[in-house]
Amino acid sequence: MKSAKYIIENPDRIEPARLEEIPEVIADVVASLSAASAVLGSALHPETAANLAALVRIMNTYYSNLIEGHDTKPRDIARALTGDLDQDARRRNLQIEAAAHVRVQAEIDRMAADDMLAEPSSPEFICRLHKMFYQDAPEELLRIHSAKAEFIMVPGEWRSRLEHDVTVGRHTPPSSDRVDDFMQYFAKRYRFEEMGKATRIMAIASAHHRLNYIHPFPDGNGRVSRLMSHAMSLKAGIGAHGLWSVSRGLARGIESRTDYKRMMDYADTPRQGDLDGRGNLSLKALNEFTLWFLRACLDQVNFMSALFDLDNLTRRLGSYVEQSDTLKPEALMLLQEALIRGRFERGEAPRITGLPERSARRVLNDVTAEGLLASDTPKGSVSLRFPAETLEILFPRLYPRV
Repeated sequence: MKSAKYIIENPDRIEPARLEEIPEVIADVVASLSAASAVLGSALHPETAANLAALVRIMNTYYSNLIEGHDTKPRDIARALTGDLDQDARRRNLQIEAAAHVRVQAEIDRMAADDMLAEPSSPEFICRLHKMFYQDAPEELLRIHSAKAEFIMVPGEWRSRLEHDVTVGRHTPPSSDRVDDFMQYFAKRYRFEEMGKATRIMAIASAHHRLNYIHPFPDGNGRVSRLMSHAMSLKAGIGAHGLWSVSRGLARGIESRTDYKRMMDYADTPRQGDLDGRGNLSLKALNEFTLWFLRACLDQVNFMSALFDLDNLTRRLGSYVEQSDTLKPEALMLLQEALIRGRFERGEAPRITGLPERSARRVLNDVTAEGLLASDTPKGSVSLRFPAETLEILFPRLYPRV
């Protein structure tokens, strides 16, 4: 009989790592998620979709921070991305973490768009996520206070020394000197190259839990697991070019905002007898966690599909113009043009609005001052943007409050 020490320190402790058989109820959710993600944003101009994806990165960051117990407002995240940081040290550090999350996700999205995204479960990729996230962090964010020692975490490096050993609630991850072996095993079990699409989609859920179960870094494991899950969704073909967020689904849950913590803890359950699979952990718990995780993902894809529907978005742009004290009715024509075409030249404003040149230029200037239209150069063509100040009207229920 294997000793408890062998089970704790052997990499197959994470088994069952994947669902080898697909229960019908999970197969149905996988099919629905695949189909729904395929049409999300398909009617949008690629440039409009790209600008919406930038908004989703801020949303993803907001909810990832919320899971960590930090309510960093979207406006504060947007400020951080421009280098406008709070004077208060704690809020400033939260902004720094939030800006890092947005930038790392943007890099993941760029790699996916260029078909350069590596295996998301590979040790190299996971270490890279951690390193990118913390590379500009001040020392106070890298300082770890453990029960055994105080030390400075090195971005992108596993737990590797005795003082790195941790206990997470009632769960004891593998010893630090065994992390690399566990992560090599993790990479082998979650390598996408050897999986079909349905298996890849299911693996996102189990890999998300098992990475946290291994707890490979001294800190930042939750954030890295959510970034990895985002990369896996893109690699699995359900990422919809970054137009939905796994973090929002996890933070909100299905029945309650306590779902995520409860289900992650439940997936830690040891095997419950001979009818509960053959691994160290419960197969029943992994089935139920996978179903919950994928349902949360499907809920988010459906929510974002309704939010980004062309007709719905056009109506909300109209509502924004109607409620504005500074925008004239013709502003909506400019916004609709950018929504449909992606961008247009500034000199086209008279044709689009039907106004004389001076009046059309004034309307365009009002819209750009509002931040709803912007360009990459001072006189360049303009495209639709979504500043934080517009979110309550344009994207209701995206956040609890902005």
